[in-house]
Amino acid sequence: MNRLEGKVAVITGGNSGVGAATAKLLAAEGAKVVITARRKEALEKVAEEITAAGGTVLAVPTDISKGEDSEKLMEEVIAKFGKIDILVNNAGILEEGLKPIDRFTDEDLDRIVETNQKGTMKVTRAATKRMVSGASVVTIASVAGAMGCGGAAYVSSKAAVIGMTKHGALRFQKDQIRFNAVCPGTILTPMTAAMKPENLDPDMFGSMIVHNDLKAPPCRPEDVANIVLFLASDESRAITGQIIISDFGSTL
Repeated sequence: MNRLEGKVAVITGGNSGVGAATAKLLAAEGAKVVITARRKEALEKVAEEITAAGGTVLAVPTDISKGEDSEKLMEEVIAKFGKIDILVNNAGILEEGLKPIDRFTDEDLDRIVETNQKGTMKVTRAATKRMVSGASVVTIASVAGAMGCGGAAYVSSKAAVIGMTKHGALRFQKDQIRFNAVCPGTILTPMTAAMKPENLDPDMFGSMIVHNDLKAPPCRPEDVANIVLFLASDESRAITGQIIISDFGSTL
């Protein structure tokens, strides 16, 4: 307990799934948490649960794909808590159907990149302007970005934030601001549960079956949150620029 006592953590996509689980865990470990997402009602529900459990939380509806929203968010965090110790880049969206490189749509690509890549980069830019030595940026990427197992647009967006993680670690090493990424495999969240099997591209799904152990258990949001806690804490102060795959070995 209290592994994050005195720290301030900003969690994007904090309204459900991994983001909500991470916010609750970091708050339980003593951090003041700021949760942000587009859906205000769901965000406030998570905030109420954190408050009821004795945590400190600020809910700020934000669209990270808009640069001005990210700047306003970080300004509000500084005004409220005076600093930013931890940024958890969790906000992201899926495409419908696992469309491969020869069949992706421009609409999917633009929509996914706008949030998953550009939004993550914009909110990270806003946060790092205000971070000081000892801070930690943890990005939730995906095994798809590391191994290619997914729709082309989604894969490319997650590969991009893996690259951002390595870039950020290099850029801020001298300032002791750490960048690491977690790449979950199949994970049970409301977002993944909404995918319809009949819409999956059969060729892409077939390719994924060849290279994945489908008998491996899926990750739970709490599994990912536990890894984020470690990377956000001072216990991992010597770790930066690392990409951790969390998939129960399904892609080994």
